[in-house]
Amino acid sequence: MHDLTYRAVHPTDFDALHAIVSHWSVTRQLGRWPWPANADFTASRCKPYVGDGFVWAVCLNGSYIGSMAVTRGELGYMFAPSVQGQGIATQAARAAVAHAFATTDRAQIKASTWHDNRASARVLQKLGFSHVATHYEHAAARRIPTLVLQHHLSRTAWDSLSHPAQ
Repeated sequence: MHDLTYRAVHPTDFDALHAIVSHWSVTRQLGRWPWPANADFTASRCKPYVGDGFVWAVCLNGSYIGSMAVTRGELGYMFAPSVQGQGIATQAARAAVAHAFATTDRAQIKASTWHDNRASARVLQKLGFSHVATHYEHAAARRIPTLVLQHHLSRTAWDSLSHPAQ
């Protein structure tokens, strides 16, 4: 387990967040983020989220390494390439799903991955998400319709799973 901390996103996260979305390997997997990275768009995402759900800055040893969110019942996340493949996304997503189910009465949480994002699909699988649909959506960074896999996790399925300490 990594010693992750979670907090609201702040304007002071701009440099770290903009560095993350300046990597094609990250931004190509995001639905609405533009490519190349746009400073104004990044700045618009560097403030506490006001709406249905939450957006967390994920920090490791006090440093911003990515974000994790459940907004309008949908899980989303991004991480710096330097920390990918270490189980951090799974750990943070587990904490976010637990928080979302503990603080709302939602019957399910949704998530989507592009067809070629096997790592993210694996994170969702580890948490108990099930693939429920496949269709094309416009990918802002890719600038083309892209095959997307939709996943759902019901509260019942979540409650039936064993969850290691957050």
